[in-house]
Amino acid sequence: MKELHIDLETFSSTDLGKCGLYKYSESPDFEITLFGYSVDGGEVHVVDLMKGEKIPEEIINAIKDESVIKTAHNAMFERVCLSRFLGFPPHTYLNPHSWHCTLIWSAYLGLPLALKDVGYVLKLDRQKLEEGKELVKYFCVPCSPTKANNYRTRNMPDDAPEKWELFKAYNKRDVETEMEIQQRLEKYPVPDEVWEEYWLDQEINDRGVRVDLTLVDKAITMDEASKTELTKKAQEITNLENPNSAIQLKHYLSTIGVDVESLGKKQVKEMLKEASPEVKEILELRLQLAKSSVKKYQAMKNASCSDDRARGMFQFYGANRTGRFSGRLIQLQNLPQNHLPDLAEARSLVRDGDYEVVKLLYEDVPDTLSQLVRTAFIPSECKKYIVADFSAIEARVIAWFANEKWRLNAFKNGEDIYCASASQMFHVPVVKHGVNGELRQKGKIAELALGYGGSVGAMKAMGALDMGLDEEELEDIVTMWRGASPNITKFWWDVDSAAMKAVKEKTTVKLHHGITFTYKSGLLFITLPSGRKLSYVKPRIGINQFGGECITYEGVGSTKKWERIDTYGPKLVENIVQATARDILCFAMKNLSNQKIVMTVHDEIIVEAEKETTVKEISDIMGQTPPWAEGLLLRADGYECEFYKKD
Repeated sequence: MKELHIDLETFSSTDLGKCGLYKYSESPDFEITLFGYSVDGGEVHVVDLMKGEKIPEEIINAIKDESVIKTAHNAMFERVCLSRFLGFPPHTYLNPHSWHCTLIWSAYLGLPLALKDVGYVLKLDRQKLEEGKELVKYFCVPCSPTKANNYRTRNMPDDAPEKWELFKAYNKRDVETEMEIQQRLEKYPVPDEVWEEYWLDQEINDRGVRVDLTLVDKAITMDEASKTELTKKAQEITNLENPNSAIQLKHYLSTIGVDVESLGKKQVKEMLKEASPEVKEILELRLQLAKSSVKKYQAMKNASCSDDRARGMFQFYGANRTGRFSGRLIQLQNLPQNHLPDLAEARSLVRDGDYEVVKLLYEDVPDTLSQLVRTAFIPSECKKYIVADFSAIEARVIAWFANEKWRLNAFKNGEDIYCASASQMFHVPVVKHGVNGELRQKGKIAELALGYGGSVGAMKAMGALDMGLDEEELEDIVTMWRGASPNITKFWWDVDSAAMKAVKEKTTVKLHHGITFTYKSGLLFITLPSGRKLSYVKPRIGINQFGGECITYEGVGSTKKWERIDTYGPKLVENIVQATARDILCFAMKNLSNQKIVMTVHDEIIVEAEKETTVKEISDIMGQTPPWAEGLLLRADGYECEFYKKD
């Protein structure tokens, strides 16, 4: 036996969507109900565990045998659930190194993640059965007790024999669909290096991160108390039943002569600048009541397993345009920042439940709780966190690709890139907090907004006007930045021309640093310096909104649906740069795999380290340049802490 295709159906009273896979499988009533499998691409069998059937001994041995490849769609689910089924000790799991995942394979080739969607895009002969959603709802989660169902709380096979037989057919079809996906994609195998990255990701998900549930519980209680007080205060001012309702509040504001189109956070902050005292008070209450980041505490509580560790927070290849990780459950990729100067003291007060003191010292309780979200992640006893991240990684990568020499020199000399950029743009020396220091802000917004073809709109979206820049000067800043970075702007259009030629002529076009554009069998591949490929499905030449030629391809667009998407040079450069930054992060993660990595957030690695481990050790390892990126100057900076935070 070389390969085992697997699909499971399970039951648990724990909410999978809310609590995540690991806690779901911990539930006392968790069980595997159906086990669908195929050996080496042969006939699919379904083991009906609910009817007393047993998984064959040779299949059980194959699951444990690390020389047999186990393949599933979203294989983490099967691996973790089977670990529980096989009686592994709590919080230990089957070794991921013998597991492959057709979800990852699909993502690698630019396809959707969901099994049903992949089947639709590939036009498979064996599509996932449409009835599946209702059958899962019927057999896999508790049901509401009613008179009609004799007040039962779970539907069993004998309660609906015909449905159960259909459910078994559904389980069998899922295995068949997964196998057909693999057959369709086998011409384009996932490289071994990417599987190694996937296995490391699985180990990090299995390890989890410790949550300070005392802080979490007190923060949730404090937030409820704060919301009650703020709501009461807003009701007294407005006489509204629900002052947190945008519709009701808009109507109230109109009665006092203030007409507003939106009560979004950005619009409210803008209105506050010129609001009367009466309006200002209600708008400030609006901001406090609308603070949603404290919901992270509830997500942490939901996801924490019986050892107080939250697991399953990262989706490998979640961003399939670049291969970057995306967040699950707690969503670590969008944690609120912390700027409190006395973070440890504020954290201690909240942890002790001193609501009145917190309110007295910090006034804005929701904002304080928001700033403490990160600090709810703590290392194990007698350990510490070392947090290290890359310095200006995307700016370094794009400068290296484009050979923008003044930028490379700035990084080589350890200069502040925002000052260096402003100096290049305005042709004067710029020193942070020194000579011409006021120009640094313009260099900063230009660096953040313009590297991938952005213009005035991108600068506004990045907050240029909030930073104090005048709208009239934005066009000039765009012109000056592009003039100061001619090699980067040339790189945009070199990439555009190469991609266009590859698609038009169905050929291969090479650029420097190993970037290669290849059209093959209805796919555009961009090979990165690392050797990894980015994939664009069914590319063709289309017409953009300005009437010019552009590349279009099929993918998951802004509507979250499969659709045809326009792209062009600067956007492809963004994909290439961010994907390369991701490859550098994965290279660093592999180099640090003997350490206990518990989180990766953007370009940051968080290690649960021994007390004797130094920041320099971790930063030096992280800052090593991969062998495929000769000449790229990297730098990683770090700090240690007793709870997670932004330094």
